[in-house]
Amino acid sequence: MRLSPVEVSDGAVAIGGRPVLRGIDLTVAPGEFLALMGPNGSGKSTLVRAMTGLRPLSRGQVTLFGTPLAEFRDWRRVGFVPQRSSAESGVPASVWETVSAGRLTRRRLLRPLGAADRRAITSALELVGLADRARDGVGTLSGGQQQRVLIARALAGEPELFLLDEPTAGVDALNQRALADALRGLKDLGATVVLVAHELGPIAPLVDRAVVMRDGRIEHDGELREQDLSHHDHHHRRAGAGAHALRVSAPLDGLAGGPAEGRRP
Repeated sequence: MRLSPVEVSDGAVAIGGRPVLRGIDLTVAPGEFLALMGPNGSGKSTLVRAMTGLRPLSRGQVTLFGTPLAEFRDWRRVGFVPQRSSAESGVPASVWETVSAGRLTRRRLLRPLGAADRRAITSALELVGLADRARDGVGTLSGGQQQRVLIARALAGEPELFLLDEPTAGVDALNQRALADALRGLKDLGATVVLVAHELGPIAPLVDRAVVMRDGRIEHDGELREQDLSHHDHHHRRAGAGAHALRVSAPLDGLAGGPAEGRRP
């Protein structure tokens, strides 16, 4: 029997003394595509960050592949795609260079890329539909294309578990469809996907299970419901979400397809 890629038991998070997550029990099955949904402030992004150790629990436990988070070291099995924040890049880089950073969990620091690394990078770029932009500067891409670059960066590390924090927020319809195609490729490869979403759009058919949060607790855990789609899509449009720009971090930022090997993020 395969171990659950990620499990949260009685999880709680407090920020500045204020409870943000309370009593979270969640087990994600191998190969499952789980959408983590809820209104702004419901705790969904905090939960996915707690799964990586980026937001410590105040109570409870997270396990990754059967290992308590505090003891987990095999970060190459985990790929994390963070929320976008700013269009500025810490270091000017091409698409290829940015995606190649995802191989850091598979090789020693400063070691040149080998044949296996190059194959993984090429495959990742092909999966997200950006192989023809490999030599272009990341700053020349649209926000949606840049988000696909971050998915490719995580994919290049060949992880088994993908955690994506609102990858479609502010992305136009064309790039939403391209993102959906890339995520369908991950699903076809048998990867486990936990995706935080305010609206699903073309990603909805990929979802095996929906977990809806409200006020730091799980309100619904089961099939994706029509009311969830209509509520969240309407709420997102009403909020007037614009095109969010992406900060493409420097290759050594510790998020290259997951935290740096041998340490927590």
